[in-house]
Amino acid sequence: MRNSTGGSKGAPDFLLLILTLLLVGFGLVMVFSASSSMTVVSKKFGYDALYFTKRQFMWAGLGTLLMLVLMNIPYTKYKKWFAPFLFLTTLMLMIVPFVASDINGAHSWLGIGGLGIQPTEFAKIAVILYLAAIITKKDDKFREFKRGLLPVMIVIGFLCGLIMLQPDLGSCVILILCAGSIIVAGGANLKQLAMSAAIIIGIFALGFSVYLLTHPNFEGGYRLARFTAFRDPFAAKEGYGLQLLRSLEAFGHGGLTGAGLGNSVQKLFYLPYSYNDFIFSVIAEELGFIGTSLFLLFFVLFLWRALIVALRCPDNFGTLVGIGMVSLIGLQALINMGGVSGAIPITGVTLPFISYGGSSLLALMMGMGVLLSISREYNRETREPARQASEPRQPTRYQTARR
Repeated sequence: MRNSTGGSKGAPDFLLLILTLLLVGFGLVMVFSASSSMTVVSKKFGYDALYFTKRQFMWAGLGTLLMLVLMNIPYTKYKKWFAPFLFLTTLMLMIVPFVASDINGAHSWLGIGGLGIQPTEFAKIAVILYLAAIITKKDDKFREFKRGLLPVMIVIGFLCGLIMLQPDLGSCVILILCAGSIIVAGGANLKQLAMSAAIIIGIFALGFSVYLLTHPNFEGGYRLARFTAFRDPFAAKEGYGLQLLRSLEAFGHGGLTGAGLGNSVQKLFYLPYSYNDFIFSVIAEELGFIGTSLFLLFFVLFLWRALIVALRCPDNFGTLVGIGMVSLIGLQALINMGGVSGAIPITGVTLPFISYGGSSLLALMMGMGVLLSISREYNRETREPARQASEPRQPTRYQTARR
């Protein structure tokens, strides 16, 4: 089998593939553990203990299929395919605030055939491919502000503005940080980048403050109160700080060894969205400090392996895509864990591969398919010299004449 460069395809990085599938499998187990006790007694969910698990399993199956398909496409193809993908996700982001139903004060989901699709999750992958392709194409010209950094900032700013119309602050922050990591790795002029970032942060802080206090969707500053409740959740333990307090109680109840898989107390109608945003709290309660530490070590191993694949890529496009995926997954996990543990404000982002959520899981597995395709190119590059060295050498014309 041949790729676009004419060489045989290498094998994918099986360690990264196995780590990805293990994370998804662990996520399915935790979604069942965190949701089954609630859904089995709820008429709304048909008294079905597997209500959320079956849906997550469906998304995991579809995501695995897409990952395997994308893994078998030469990653250089995505240099051209990013444009229609970015256009499609931008179009969905423009539509979703006006047609999506209100869920917890946000208009983030498009209803398609009874399923909810969150365009923001796919926009994150589209931005990674866009930035990697543009930076690679412009090369040294990317260091020029007008021809390099400015056009990219306009595109990212436009997308962030569309996301804030929903509104979705957590995803907006993740997108900006992820884009920043790719831009820095791509060789941008750091002085220009720092000055631009300072101006953007100032404008964003001013506009966001006004928006929080005046926009009707924020119900008189409700989200501002929730955003700052992490500073003293006990002062609002009957209101905005209740969710964080329940989460901290789950951490405390878990102790050193945990209450045991399936034995969480907080998931029994005490901790809202225990199967989604706060699933890490359930992990801490059921597996304890030891189990949670092992999970974190496993997650770090996954990120480390993904970064190794990115850095081994023979060209800049693949390396930047890999760095973008590692940044996306790592930052999102950090913001989720920091929020539920009270270290940073709660922003409502999911824990990658673990939390319930079809769009997030599907988009991440698509990204992993691209990263595994990159690993196949590296393995092809390293296998070809070894194969050539093992082949018997043909006799030269001089040796043939001597015979």
